[in-house]
Amino acid sequence: MEKYIALLRGINVGGKNKISMKDLKDAFLKNGFTSCATYINSGNVIFQSQISDTEKLKQKCEKIIKDTFSLDVPVYIISAAGLKKALDNAPSWWDNLEGYKHNALFVLPPVTASDVFSGTGELKNEYERAEYYSNIIFWSASLKYLSRTKYLKIVGAEVYDYLTIRNSNTVKKLASLCDLG
Repeated sequence: MEKYIALLRGINVGGKNKISMKDLKDAFLKNGFTSCATYINSGNVIFQSQISDTEKLKQKCEKIIKDTFSLDVPVYIISAAGLKKALDNAPSWWDNLEGYKHNALFVLPPVTASDVFSGTGELKNEYERAEYYSNIIFWSASLKYLSRTKYLKIVGAEVYDYLTIRNSNTVKKLASLCDLG
């Protein structure tokens, strides 16, 4: 059985779409997933499944959330091996610049990382950097000039509804919890 990570979009933010991580884990277990664990309150579930099609996994996870919590929550599914490969291909500056904020933007289909790049316009290179691998955008921005960056202003943009964002510490911890180092 392969290990996967489900990244739920927009839960437990500003008092909206509240889901207990214990209840979320229990719902995954009840619906046939094994070795389930959650990490922090933002909706990160590590699990094993015999289903190998990520689109089918996504649909099943979204149905579990709808049936259990009465919420329509988009879910991004990535295999543990896929996360490792993405991190192995992350730009060398990501999570390595002092005084910078480092995020990974997971792009939900049907939108692509290329669509997000097109939709945000020119980066302000003096304040931020962004590159993508597969459907994950690695973004870093100077904390001093954060308010001037393009990617901070993505909130409210058309493509924003197709992103679930995790900081670098969360992404690295999820990899660690999957025994990926």
